[in-house]
Amino acid sequence: SAAMTAFANEFILDFPDGYDAMIGEEGANLSGGQRQRLSIARAIIKDPEILVLDEATSSLDTQSELMVQKAMDSLMDHGSSGDTNKRKTIIVIAHRLSTIKRANKIIVLDRGRLIESGSHDELVGSGGMYSHLYSLQHGGQIDVSSL
Repeated sequence: SAAMTAFANEFILDFPDGYDAMIGEEGANLSGGQRQRLSIARAIIKDPEILVLDEATSSLDTQSELMVQKAMDSLMDHGSSGDTNKRKTIIVIAHRLSTIKRANKIIVLDRGRLIESGSHDELVGSGGMYSHLYSLQHGGQIDVSSL
């Protein structure tokens, strides 16, 4: 169940030994996206009250980033235990703003100082640093249809 929620089940079943496969020290035999999705699956199993995801999509190709983003979305939507009523705090540290777009609250730091906070929509509409960075990451234009 955790592997399915983290979109890891398919690649796990592709291994000759499936769930019994040896993946090597620190996941040496896995791609970056596979390692990230396994980490999310482990977090789902552990079911912590507070979860910190630090640059979960950094250094990933576009396809891997999308799969990790889906896994993170599933984790945020259902919590680790799948109980939609259970409150969970997930802190996502990211430079790719697509990773945090669906967060309830976004905190923008600059040189260690809080400069903005709010939802994605609020921050894009404010014209501040988040809005500027979001615009840069999306080809210099703000996609109004995604707001």
